[in-house]
Amino acid sequence: MKKVALIMGSDSDLPIMEKAVGVLKELEIPFAVHVYSAHRTPEEARDFAIHAKENGFGVLICAAGMAAHLAGAFAANTTLPVIGIPCTSQALDGMDALLSTVMMPSGIPVATVAINGSKNAALLAAEILALSDDALDKRLEEKRTKDAENVREKDRTISARFSE
Repeated sequence: MKKVALIMGSDSDLPIMEKAVGVLKELEIPFAVHVYSAHRTPEEARDFAIHAKENGFGVLICAAGMAAHLAGAFAANTTLPVIGIPCTSQALDGMDALLSTVMMPSGIPVATVAINGSKNAALLAAEILALSDDALDKRLEEKRTKDAENVREKDRTISARFSE
């Protein structure tokens, strides 16, 4: 199975990325976690992106705040799917990162999830990998069924408590 790379622009993004780690573990998807900066370690980031495919990766997830150039820097150096997670910042509450991540130039796509949306980034990566992995596809279907049942159970609990 192809691996997923979880790349953070700063270790301050780790609490956000830990949610993606949980999803990937639950779905039994191998992954690696790194801190690379598009601005402070551009050579290392570029080298990782260039060699990601040959190193067994199938999807790259990049989380960054503020200028949020990390996902774009990775996408510029690989043809693997790149998913950007814009992270909350103090100044503009993540809107700066959202706009930086989503506004990629034509020819260099980055799929973008919600601000701090690492769970959905991991699920999107899983869906991409599941296109060529039937066992993973089955695990995703089972997760959807389990998630739906959890909502039904919450409905029963709330309804029993408050309905007259």
